[in-house]
Amino acid sequence: MSATDALSLSYLDDLVPGQRFVGSTRLRVDAERIQSFAAEFDPQPFHLDDDAARATLFRGLAASGWHTAAVTMRLLVDNEFQLAGGIIGAGFDDLRWPLPVRPGDTLRVECEVLEVRPSKSRPGQGLVKLRTTTFNQHDQAVQISVGNLVVPRRGP
Repeated sequence: MSATDALSLSYLDDLVPGQRFVGSTRLRVDAERIQSFAAEFDPQPFHLDDDAARATLFRGLAASGWHTAAVTMRLLVDNEFQLAGGIIGAGFDDLRWPLPVRPGDTLRVECEVLEVRPSKSRPGQGLVKLRTTTFNQHDQAVQISVGNLVVPRRGP
């Protein structure tokens, strides 16, 4: 990481509720990756076989929600919004998949800072509550999460 990169890192002290970050990175999800992920981590018919999936409520092949979550994590890591210390999760308040991800979908993320709380017991860090919405190429939300992240404070 260069000195310029270090300057673009966000610390707890840099964040305020209402701040929004729109990621420019996009990731395309194809049928092979949907099936590969599902075969290893969520081997259900609607994630593995298009014909079998047509007979389910999905009416066609759909990515596992956990696959969508993994893609979202990748998009967050590749995003311009970079937290000092990395993306360290302390848990989710909410995680929803309002629409399935389909083969050929191209995903992107947007984030909004909901809350910033310095830690009382650990003065060098705090918690940020962040809403992350993952959109497909039609600007439809395919995942919405509200997570709590541990973020360091800027040093003295």
